[in-house]
Amino acid sequence: MGILSKIFTWWDGATIGTALVNWRHGEHVGTDAQGNRYYRHPRTASGRERRWVIYTGANDASRVPPEWHGWLHGTHEGVPESYLPAARVWEADFTPNATGTSAAYRPQGALERGGKRARATGDYEAWTPDA
Repeated sequence: MGILSKIFTWWDGATIGTALVNWRHGEHVGTDAQGNRYYRHPRTASGRERRWVIYTGANDASRVPPEWHGWLHGTHEGVPESYLPAARVWEADFTPNATGTSAAYRPQGALERGGKRARATGDYEAWTPDA
């Protein structure tokens, strides 16, 4: 079912149309730490450069690092390696967006954790219009 999935599914990797554009017109400009590949096509009908990403795995825009996001949207002309400083030792590695999963952050008063929050202590005074 490999060829059929490439024709009809857009959420799991590149479709046939994108693969053909990559093969025929795309110029590979770089790869990020997660394996996502970035392409450009300098000559389009509108005169603007077209830039796109081919994800490794599921298509999830939160997997694009900030430096490549800037490149995709034309904020930076060169690829990130040309203008960014080297990574610092204290920088955290990428973690995927966990919203909607069981690993999502749920604070103390969240409904998923029972909906109970700590009572307000003496440091809170409600606003009243008469004051």
